[in-house]
Amino acid sequence: MTSAALPDDDILGADAPELTSQEAVDRSLTTAQTRSAEIERALAKDAGRFRVLTGDRPTGRLHLGHYLGTLANRVRLQDAGVETVLLIADYQVITDRDDAGPLVERVRDLTADYLAAGIDPERTTIFTHSAIPALNQLMLPFLSLVTDSELRRNPTVKAENEAAGGRPMSGLLLTYPVHQAADILFCKANLVPVGKDQLPHLELTRAIARRFNERYAGGRSVFPAPDALLSEAVNVLGVDGQKMSKSKRNTVDIAMSEDETAKQFKRAVTDSDRHITYDPVNRPEVANLLMIAALCSGGDPAVLAEEIGDGGGASLKRVVTEAVNERLRPIRVRRRELEADPAHLQRVLADGNARANEIAEATLAEVREAMGMIYT
Repeated sequence: MTSAALPDDDILGADAPELTSQEAVDRSLTTAQTRSAEIERALAKDAGRFRVLTGDRPTGRLHLGHYLGTLANRVRLQDAGVETVLLIADYQVITDRDDAGPLVERVRDLTADYLAAGIDPERTTIFTHSAIPALNQLMLPFLSLVTDSELRRNPTVKAENEAAGGRPMSGLLLTYPVHQAADILFCKANLVPVGKDQLPHLELTRAIARRFNERYAGGRSVFPAPDALLSEAVNVLGVDGQKMSKSKRNTVDIAMSEDETAKQFKRAVTDSDRHITYDPVNRPEVANLLMIAALCSGGDPAVLAEEIGDGGGASLKRVVTEAVNERLRPIRVRRRELEADPAHLQRVLADGNARANEIAEATLAEVREAMGMIYT
């Protein structure tokens, strides 16, 4: 893989002393948006210049929010010719919980969701954290390149720590941003699709890459400084009007049947106004359902609202149910086929893990050579 021909300046300046001020956050976002536009143009010209790393924690089945927010975009990048590495982050499940849960079942479900949605294991490497020892070994030199204060001011670490209600923070949670850096850099990914809230993670990854090159490799470029591909946030709410979340049971799962989908949308929150309008500020729940229907049908939410008119919440729920079921129907058919062939899912993971191990071992060997740790 050759690096994309884009300038290697910082998104914000990853060594900036503070990432918490609004001014710094705004500057980071503006710069990332500009660079993302440049990257999209570069993708259209030569997608083969890029290697993408992205992934999910196996904490449950993927839902409509995942599909509209990230999964469809991963398929788009893969089909455009971008080399894609897709991580099932099983080790990261235990960053914020005591029990990893039924990982075998959840990893299998996640793999089925990926393949059903259009991820092609011949073009995309699907692998699990725990099966790649050399990736995780990169944590040790990377930890030497960051400070305690940098980790503690990471927004995700801060938010999780505050949510713990005084419970001591685990070392794994504190070093979570460094583990993410190892995920990205082990395969020398130069492009990472992120939302704006994840920019600080990528800024730290860029800092680690640059510091390793300077401190251990004498300025030689062992690691690229990956760019953010900032996607438009698709904030899909759950049927209760809150953030769509597996733990809240307010999701529409990719694996649900059409009848189960209809039942979920029947209990969706709307409001008392029978006349349907698209007004995200004043009518967020109604607007959310219209947006989902539009994203699934390729329409416009405002136009859909006009078509429903005085049909009220019942008509709106029928429209969104039909749109979602139509969009997900071929994915669900394929998923049922995959569920019936668990041996195929196991082969996909075994092949992906083998490819990821080859990449990780080569990278670790290069790291050890740069650090003067080759003894025989």
